[in-house]
Amino acid sequence: MATLLVDDDPAPLPNTRVTVVPKAWRGAILPASPREVPEEVAVALTYNGSTQAVMMVTPADLEDFAVGFSLTERIVRSAGDIESLEILPLDGGIEARMWIADDFSTQLSKRRRMMAGPTGCGLCGIESLAEALPTVQPVQSDVRFSPDQLMTALTALTEAQALHRATRAVHAAGFWQPGRGMVIAREDLGRHNAMDKLVGALARNGVAASNGIAVITSRVSVEIVQKAAILGVPVLMAVSAPTALALRTAQEAGITLIAIARTDGFEIFTRPDRVCDMRCR
Repeated sequence: MATLLVDDDPAPLPNTRVTVVPKAWRGAILPASPREVPEEVAVALTYNGSTQAVMMVTPADLEDFAVGFSLTERIVRSAGDIESLEILPLDGGIEARMWIADDFSTQLSKRRRMMAGPTGCGLCGIESLAEALPTVQPVQSDVRFSPDQLMTALTALTEAQALHRATRAVHAAGFWQPGRGMVIAREDLGRHNAMDKLVGALARNGVAASNGIAVITSRVSVEIVQKAAILGVPVLMAVSAPTALALRTAQEAGITLIAIARTDGFEIFTRPDRVCDMRCR
């Protein structure tokens, strides 16, 4: 498991949100109420002394982000392959400094790329079609969920979005299990970053995803499905619509993809056998 190393006198991380006082137009320029907006910082992800990526991230749960990014980018196979992890606030940004085993470092150096990732970037720096669309490992799970459980998971993610309630400007990804509710939820300006934070949080806490639901507050693109497959979650539920490639990838991965989830229902696009008509037996 990755270990967080803490300096004796670490610099503080930026706040996740700041308060601003804008002007408003309501037929005329008028004073407006104070508004909270989310913070955005550059985070450099380094491995064994070399920078692999620079991503724009909400400065919260950065250990989870670093581990999740490492897993979903296939830099390592498990959280335990990261020998150490240190979060270092620096002038102009933050460094997530990781050390990994030599075998992984050698593989990484062969495909080294410098990558400036805007918020929400999903395939930044990919250099070939094979890298962009790798074969996904099928998810093996015979779990089934009722519509009531799925709607409960959706509501639970809404309730877990503290930063979004304050700013109305960030995405969220959460993991829900029967009997436990919303186990972990993570927020970020970027939907891919939120998913990476969720993957990292589950890995760092040793939570298996094979009997739960991943819920996201965005559309479903192929990269989100790829991350869900690495997570090993059998059901991926989203509030917005999927792309055709995301559907094909979900089918290949054996993932039940549920989208356009609203308070009045949802649509099941792949593997509907995991959803019971009413109450699961």
